[in-house]
Amino acid sequence: MADKPDKGFEDILTELNGVVEKLEKGNLPLEEAITLYSRGAGLLKSAQGVLDKAQARLEVLMSSEEGQDPETSTLNPVEFL
Repeated sequence: MADKPDKGFEDILTELNGVVEKLEKGNLPLEEAITLYSRGAGLLKSAQGVLDKAQARLEVLMSSEEGQDPETSTLNPVEFL
């Protein structure tokens, strides 16, 4: 099952949490567990892609505000805490 390109980060996390909960119960047939694990891996990759894109956008925004070159500025996650 492929993710929709417009699937939001929160939706991905919700589905991923459901997959993890099912796997943690441990009462699944092997094939179903493998299928769920594969789905979870795909969701994790999608979530990471969304985060990477968001980070890139933030870096561009922050560098344009500070007058820096977007290619050389880096995002410090601690600044957002």
